[in-house]
Amino acid sequence: MHPTISDAVADIVQNAFEAAAGWVELKMVRQGDALRVQVADNGRGMDEQTLKRAMDPFWTEEGKHPGRKVGLGLPFLKQTMDQTGGILEMDTAPGRGTVVKFEFDLTNVDVPPLGDLAETLSGLMAYPGGHEFVVSRREEARGYDVKRSELRNALGGLESAGSLALMKQFFASNEEELVGK
Repeated sequence: MHPTISDAVADIVQNAFEAAAGWVELKMVRQGDALRVQVADNGRGMDEQTLKRAMDPFWTEEGKHPGRKVGLGLPFLKQTMDQTGGILEMDTAPGRGTVVKFEFDLTNVDVPPLGDLAETLSGLMAYPGGHEFVVSRREEARGYDVKRSELRNALGGLESAGSLALMKQFFASNEEELVGK
């Protein structure tokens, strides 16, 4: 099981980057006691057989992780959803990309904590490649939206320690405003 919800988000978004997606969108919305997360991409997508194998923790796509023979992202997410009464849905097809949706009932005592979302989003924004990454974050009616290209333009790049620190500060202040922590 993922230690935090942010870890699950990082795993799924990184999968999208590794699937040669040029565009990845993360939506995180809390309404009442429900936290809904959706990661959509325009990457390679998967056929039915590959999707089934991707849910097996003892399989990983050849060449994806040199020296590693397991892939735990989706299996851990499924385990988390099963153990917390959550919902996991996937829609994917070769050449069309993938949409992963999962929903937590925040009243369930076994739901992992959110974790350091500011750190997670900063790291994902700095992930190498020419892709666009769009984040839409909502708590009830309030929220924020940001695109990787906008951050790159504002900061002049995303890989330096200074840019990473500014991104983390940006996301942390937005999260503090949303959830009051």
